[in-house]
Amino acid sequence: MTLSVELVQPEGEIWAGEAEMVIARTLDGEIGLLTNHAPVIGILAEGSTVQIRPRDSSAADVFAAVTGGFVSMADNRVSILARQAQLGTDVNVQMAQAELDRALEAAGPAAGGPEEPADVRYYRALLHAAGQAG
Repeated sequence: MTLSVELVQPEGEIWAGEAEMVIARTLDGEIGLLTNHAPVIGILAEGSTVQIRPRDSSAADVFAAVTGGFVSMADNRVSILARQAQLGTDVNVQMAQAELDRALEAAGPAAGGPEEPADVRYYRALLHAAGQAG
């Protein structure tokens, strides 16, 4: 048995398919969803990464940066509803790094702290989803 997963943002679907597992960071901490998990709903952490392990073991894990939203699971269906999301495979790494550098400069001492600006967290998540250090 597998999970039916949909990752969507207001502009439309980003990814959909069958998966073995989904890992997402919520405001309450990281959650791993497997088949037959109890129904759950969580608020996605701002500027975090969602990991989807496809059912096909030969396929690479899917990573997506999200700017917040919700994750829910019921009856082996996982819905990830993000305010904004981008797959790691679609990230322009040079552009994301340049935007992160600008955001860090603008943030000043707040960068890297517990109150790091949302744009800094999102650019870091983009780089992480693309397999780069942020």
